[in-house]
Amino acid sequence: MFKYSAMVLACVTLASGLSGCATSAVTGKKYLKLVSADQVNEQAALAYKDFLSKNSSKVVTGTADAAMVKRVGNKLATAVNQYLQSTGRANQFNFNWEFNLVRSDDVNAWCMPGGKVAVYTGILPVTRTEAGLATVMGHEIAHAIEEHSVAQASNQIALQLGGQLLGSAAGVSGNSTLGVFNNLYGLGGNLAQLKFSRSDESDADAAGLIIMALAGYNPNEAVDFWKRMASGSQKGQPEFLSTHPSDERRIADIQKLIPNAMKYYKK
Repeated sequence: MFKYSAMVLACVTLASGLSGCATSAVTGKKYLKLVSADQVNEQAALAYKDFLSKNSSKVVTGTADAAMVKRVGNKLATAVNQYLQSTGRANQFNFNWEFNLVRSDDVNAWCMPGGKVAVYTGILPVTRTEAGLATVMGHEIAHAIEEHSVAQASNQIALQLGGQLLGSAAGVSGNSTLGVFNNLYGLGGNLAQLKFSRSDESDADAAGLIIMALAGYNPNEAVDFWKRMASGSQKGQPEFLSTHPSDERRIADIQKLIPNAMKYYKK
């Protein structure tokens, strides 16, 4: 509640003449934006490079699965770029997309800010098909496109400012932004472990369905994937679901979102 109040206060203050509140690209949700997305993306790129360096022996290349990850990723990225272009927001997203398959038993996948994606081999038995993989990758890419990490960093700055007048928030220095970013996500690969709120996860579900539809994947396939994920979570919750368990309610919510996502689907 305190975090929400701080965000509302910041938005009200900044609305008086300073930029600081933004609207997400796909779901149209309002969020606080006090940090530079370019700075966040730059730090994410460093973290991703460090992650790949430390796990170079685990990065899978030259296999059908590795090729599928890149193929699906590139289709999703192309669809996202075309969508942003059509909505006049392409210039706001300076993404340098990368897609890698990483050998790990963890049932996991993630997308850092700026389009840095990793898929773990442990999730492939659950995704099974390209559409299943598109469900996962579309969901993770949605976090980046909706700028959930930018919003988290901005909310943290608002909390740090506390009762101070937030009119100076729009002028937060690069060093301050970097300090908050590193505190929230860390470097050295820890960025991949960012935990999003349930609200963020729900928004990523909605945006992810639209993204996979735009890329030519049937959103109905997402239901089967989440059912398989729910079944697997009974044996121990996968890291992928640590902040938003896959349960009957989530699947039901996704089913309600499908009709809207189907508007973007073209075979």
